[in-house]
Amino acid sequence: MLYICSMKQALLVFIGGGFGSALRYVISKYLNNTESGFPLGTFAVNILGSLLIGIILGLAIKNDTFNSNQTLLLATGFCGGFTTFSAFAFENHQLLKSGDFMSFAIYTIASFALGFLAVFLGMYLVKVIF
Repeated sequence: MLYICSMKQALLVFIGGGFGSALRYVISKYLNNTESGFPLGTFAVNILGSLLIGIILGLAIKNDTFNSNQTLLLATGFCGGFTTFSAFAFENHQLLKSGDFMSFAIYTIASFALGFLAVFLGMYLVKVIF
């Protein structure tokens, strides 16, 4: 069965994504270090976004705290706009191109490992606190 989203749902994702993207831009602008080349801003937003989506979805599942529209706004929209795989992939390309294999390895492994752990931590925090 084909699911067609409503205009309201699409607008919620659009608004959440806009706020998430703008916040990601601000954080990356201040945290990315051009001297070292390590993309700390993107790393930080991806880990923080993973924690947030774990908390949001954990609350939505456990307590029905968020309805489907709120989940679309916060998880799909905001967290989807806030975190970024495309920037992560491009920054890894830049690290490899510059020959900084150590930063590439640290960034890639830490992003995946801490991203997964942050989602699990967010869901665990919901389980324990709420």
